[in-house]
Amino acid sequence: MDHIVKAKEKGARLDVLATQLNPSLSRAFSQKLIEKGQILVNDRPSQSSYRLKLDDKVTIEVPPPEKYEVRPENLPLNIVYEDDDLLVVNKPRGMVTHPAPGHYAGTLVNALLYHVKNLTGIGGVERPGIVHRLDKDTSGLLLVAKTDLAHRSLSKQIKDRTVKRSYVALVHGVIRQNDGYVQEKIGRHPVHRKKMAVIKQAGLKSREALTFYKILRRFKDYSLLELQLKTGRTHQIRVHMSHIGHPLVGDKTYGKKGPAPSELVPSYIEGVEGQLLHAQIIGFTHPRTGEYLEFSAPMPDEMTEAIRTLSKEQ
Repeated sequence: MDHIVKAKEKGARLDVLATQLNPSLSRAFSQKLIEKGQILVNDRPSQSSYRLKLDDKVTIEVPPPEKYEVRPENLPLNIVYEDDDLLVVNKPRGMVTHPAPGHYAGTLVNALLYHVKNLTGIGGVERPGIVHRLDKDTSGLLLVAKTDLAHRSLSKQIKDRTVKRSYVALVHGVIRQNDGYVQEKIGRHPVHRKKMAVIKQAGLKSREALTFYKILRRFKDYSLLELQLKTGRTHQIRVHMSHIGHPLVGDKTYGKKGPAPSELVPSYIEGVEGQLLHAQIIGFTHPRTGEYLEFSAPMPDEMTEAIRTLSKEQ
């Protein structure tokens, strides 16, 4: 389709207008089409951030839906809530959210494709229905959209920071203040490109990130925290807590140096690798009914056992 920019649309971002012109597209998907040259300005490739001018011609070429190449798998799936529009799933530790290099099977998406007949395709072939994600070793509640309506609504709620996301985590060290927050920009690590980092240097790409935390319990050398995300950056909690000197127990990427994380507290998390982080509560407005819904999930056994053992040693 071709569209000529009107006076009221002048100054709008290209990705925003593309989404308005074709409501079936999410903004993220519009950005992907722009990157692939399937959304043009005056017959030329552009950028998502391009500010449109009066009489610019915007051409949108939406590719036909791709067939899912990700195979459905009959994997255990802990569905906390489900209706015609969405699911709330309690993801176990060790399960990757969606297929990616090195993880093309055994993911949450593989399980969803088996258990759910229809998932919105807005997330693309490898991420059908996925509105947000959890790291492989982070357990807990995850929203999944079954319809385009739900995907657009839930994505907007996350962007507008109206979704309640509450986590519990066991961190190294004793935090003395009862509550606080970390407000530091996060971006790709300038040297180790697979990692994220707090970015303070001007000129390096980064995004605002805000994490609130509250003490639930203090132990001899550890703290149990409740954390709430006001932004949703990659590895946000892990990066922020490491930045203030209280990395998550078991975090192999941002944790303490020296022995393997599982050896730092062997009596508490023997045989467990990966950060002890659990997405415990999620609350949101239902995209169709407008009702506020909130769900919670208990901590996984390894976190419960760690806390129980720490309590005995107080």
